[in-house]
Amino acid sequence: VQLQASGGGLVQAGGSKRLSCAASRRTFSSYGMGWFRQAPGKEREFVAAISVSGIRTYYADPVKGRFTISRDNAQNTVYLQMNSLKPEDTGVYYCGADFQQTPMTPSGMDYWGKGTQVTVSS
Repeated sequence: VQLQASGGGLVQAGGSKRLSCAASRRTFSSYGMGWFRQAPGKEREFVAAISVSGIRTYYADPVKGRFTISRDNAQNTVYLQMNSLKPEDTGVYYCGADFQQTPMTPSGMDYWGKGTQVTVSS
C-alpha cells in the first residue's frame, strides 16, 4: 500500500486545514488508518485513528473537539479535518495504515505516507 498525504501548508492560528491521505490499493478497506505528527526535535505522536469499518474513531487529548478523522473507502482516502488550529499543532503530519488494526501508536505500522507539513502561525 502506498500512501500519499496532502493538504498541508501555512495557516493562521484559529484557522482550518483538511488533510487527505490517498491509498494505492483496493484493499484499503482492510486497514485501520491513523494520523500522526512530528514536531522538530520531538518524537512522532498519535493524533487520530479510525477503525477498519470507520465506526470507531480515537483522538489524542490535545486535538479532541477540534480535529475529525474520517474515511471514504470508495475513494481509498482518509481525511483529517483540523479546526481551531494552534501554533502547537505545527509539525509534519503522517498517515499510517495498519492491517485490520486501529493504529494508535507509531510502532508496528504496516505502511507510512511521506508526510505533509502543517505550520500554524500565531
